[in-house]
Amino acid sequence: MLVTRRHALGLGAAALATPALAQRSFPDKAIRMLVPWAPGGTTDVQMRAVCEQAGKRLGQPVVVENKPGAGGILGAQALLNERPDGYTLSQMPISVFRVPFMAQRPPFDPLNDFTYISHLTGYLFGVVVKADAPWPDFKSFLADAKANPGKFNYGTPGVGTSLHITMEQIAGKQEINWVHVPFRGVAENMQALLGGQIHATADSSGWAPLVEDGRLRLLVTWGPERAKRFPNVPTLKELGIDIVSTSPYGIAGPKGMDPAVVRTIDAAFKEAITDPAHMAVLDKFDMPPMHMGPEAYTAFVRKSVEEESAMIRRMGLRM
Repeated sequence: MLVTRRHALGLGAAALATPALAQRSFPDKAIRMLVPWAPGGTTDVQMRAVCEQAGKRLGQPVVVENKPGAGGILGAQALLNERPDGYTLSQMPISVFRVPFMAQRPPFDPLNDFTYISHLTGYLFGVVVKADAPWPDFKSFLADAKANPGKFNYGTPGVGTSLHITMEQIAGKQEINWVHVPFRGVAENMQALLGGQIHATADSSGWAPLVEDGRLRLLVTWGPERAKRFPNVPTLKELGIDIVSTSPYGIAGPKGMDPAVVRTIDAAFKEAITDPAHMAVLDKFDMPPMHMGPEAYTAFVRKSVEEESAMIRRMGLRM
């Protein structure tokens, strides 16, 4: 009888350790989602929308916590000190795959320090100027910048972001010397542009309402094709600049997460992405749904890290 009881207790302990039970019991409290950008920007609005829908499917709220600055890597850095229990996650911009190769002391290893869960979407990027600026199109802006080396400046959300990298790629192709001015978020960026402190802003489509209101002029977009809401604005490729930049992103947690918990989170976000309420936000910002599960997303990260690190070395970029 004693052996039977011990056997039963052993079976019970084994059952408690199974991923299936971990999956059924997770989550039993709110989940923190770190968003390494300022409130009110494109990423913040999109992430709040998708987290709201994912929370409904998980049965617990997914609460956004903003950590702006440092080119979008503060969420990833924070994960290094969190338990891998699924209750703290972060949006992972492509700068996470770049900054370690630009820094003298890499803040983390993008391949081995995180658990990649769900890929979500990508951006519509573009360059805007004030509506009364003297440049009717991007070609005239580039011509003036080239004729005035070191005198033109542009704002972005930070060093090492896709906006910064792409603007420097454009400068290299066009033989332009201009000045990069990093900001903590879209609000600061737009304020500096409207106030005349910078000549142009390269950012995601948080500028769209100001373009539609007639306060800003959109000169170019960076996608593979023209944006649905701005069909009269050309892409870089149409202007003879062979660059497409959409900076796709997803969510991750600390390294060593339980695969069952990862699957539970991914399933919720996979459904949330195509929820009509979230799709309305994607449409508003001209952002496509781009879901990948844990395996495909991890493979995507490995490929991206290889490509981004090679680009950093080629361009000689340093923090």
